[in-house]
Amino acid sequence: MRKYIAEIIGTFALIFCGTGAIIVNQETGGAITHAGIAVTWGLIVAAMIYTVGDISGAHLNPAVTIAFWVAKVFPAKEIIPYLTSQGIGAFLASLTLHYLFPANNTLGATLPSGTPVQSFILELLLTFLLMFTIIHVAKGSKEQGMFAGLAIGSVVLLEAMFAGPICGASMNPIRSLCPAILSGHTEHLWVYLIAPFLGAIVAVFTWNLMNGLDKKP
Repeated sequence: MRKYIAEIIGTFALIFCGTGAIIVNQETGGAITHAGIAVTWGLIVAAMIYTVGDISGAHLNPAVTIAFWVAKVFPAKEIIPYLTSQGIGAFLASLTLHYLFPANNTLGATLPSGTPVQSFILELLLTFLLMFTIIHVAKGSKEQGMFAGLAIGSVVLLEAMFAGPICGASMNPIRSLCPAILSGHTEHLWVYLIAPFLGAIVAVFTWNLMNGLDKKP
């Protein structure tokens, strides 16, 4: 139960701070700026990894949970409880933000600024790079693990910084689903529900391939 509570709290913090920064930036006419939003995402990811990582692994993302299962480092029986916990945390965060900013139109929803296909490809590649980093620091040496929050948070910050204006840099299905449902902006939601799962799974297959090549004489 501690693991599930940790995932609820961690995902709540992620969505509350990340989409909250977007909302506050809109409400204040750009006081936070795009760079500030990217930094907020990176910092909250790093903070939650260091806070709840030892308890639940700090997945905070259904695509990460499924990818770890595909990598055979996460039990199938834990998938539904983890995804449910992430969903509860994310919806509570979006509900809180909706209560605080009832006039906000999007609640931080991810919407393509270009074509849906462009955003789909971007989201797939962004999630691939994120999961590729996660799987390496999570399954690497103890020294690597100590820097997991810094490494993963930095990747999120970097990707949000350059790709956010185009696709929203979601990399997380539940991050996009909750604001979309509560704000009513479900158009192009398929992009953010499918691409992150595909990108994360491809990253795991790439990691397995590299490990296989490394073990060959």
